[in-house]
Amino acid sequence: MSRDICVHTWPCSYYLELEKRWIPGKLSLTSLSLKFMTGKTGDTLVNFPLSSIIEIKKEASQFIFSSLTILEKDHVKHWFSSFRPGRNVVFHVIEHFWRELLLSQPGAAMDASSSHVTKGQALTGLMACSQKRLEDAATVLHHQGEQLDSIASGLDKIECDLDVADRLLTELESPSWWPFSSKLWKMPSGTKPHVDSSMASSKAPGKEGIVIRVPAVIFQRTDSHVKPGRLTVLVSGLELHDSGSSLIHRFEKEDVDGITVHSRYEVSVCQRFTGKPDIAFRLISAKMPEVIPILETQFSKKIELLEDNLMLRSTRTSSPEEKDYSVWHAVFLWLLTQRRTQKLAQKRAEKGGRYHPM
Repeated sequence: MSRDICVHTWPCSYYLELEKRWIPGKLSLTSLSLKFMTGKTGDTLVNFPLSSIIEIKKEASQFIFSSLTILEKDHVKHWFSSFRPGRNVVFHVIEHFWRELLLSQPGAAMDASSSHVTKGQALTGLMACSQKRLEDAATVLHHQGEQLDSIASGLDKIECDLDVADRLLTELESPSWWPFSSKLWKMPSGTKPHVDSSMASSKAPGKEGIVIRVPAVIFQRTDSHVKPGRLTVLVSGLELHDSGSSLIHRFEKEDVDGITVHSRYEVSVCQRFTGKPDIAFRLISAKMPEVIPILETQFSKKIELLEDNLMLRSTRTSSPEEKDYSVWHAVFLWLLTQRRTQKLAQKRAEKGGRYHPM
């Protein structure tokens, strides 16, 4: 049960069918289960795994409105209501963890409802699992393609910088009385636009190196402003998108003033201003344990781990995406050094040894 860590707790009421009344208490969500405890005695009335859930719905009854119902595999229906801060918040968070659990463990989800699974449902589940694997493979290939595009763009910029350096060195070697030396400072007409296009492409959305992308529940300003979406960690910053892939906000790396890790599933990102409200988002995700080590690496001076989560720092491991980025960075530096060495050797050969490096 090491993974069964409490994600969030909400005050609410539970409808007890035997006594025909609502009982106040707290609903606790963990990464694997859902539990309701009474407010007075702390007794556990309901405790069931997320994998046994068949349906989560927003409903209303003749007794009380704004209710949330959860249907289990044995067709046991649980009614919850009087949520604070609101029903929508609880619905999105529980649905997110339930969906991520089913996607990460499709076999366990099918075993949990094996008594009601038909051959068609089994084939549908197998097809969904295959689709998820294909999507993961496509994401990895897309990420590798972006890395190759970034390296090619960097090599083009290095080529332009080396051409400028060659002209500068030739200018320094020319005699002061040579009348055509000033022309050597001029660059070809196509060089500068090429550099500009490289810089523009490196800043264009979708062309940057994507480190990791995970689904998340996004809170803005208050708990009432909540929507499902996804968090994308880039080499140059962070992006938040809604469920329709529309951009909610983009944080450049230098604009992030603070990242607070509330738990292994919840973080806050803030950009502070003087004279106007700060921009802050709170993110909850079942995949957040994979994101926190990357955030700790990219924002080492801006991230804050609360006391309850300091153990995350000691158990930190590098993700495959982070290792890939380090390897490409090392290759990039090696290519830069080799190219400059070859250029200088070529210049010395052409000048017959006239060039002496300082």
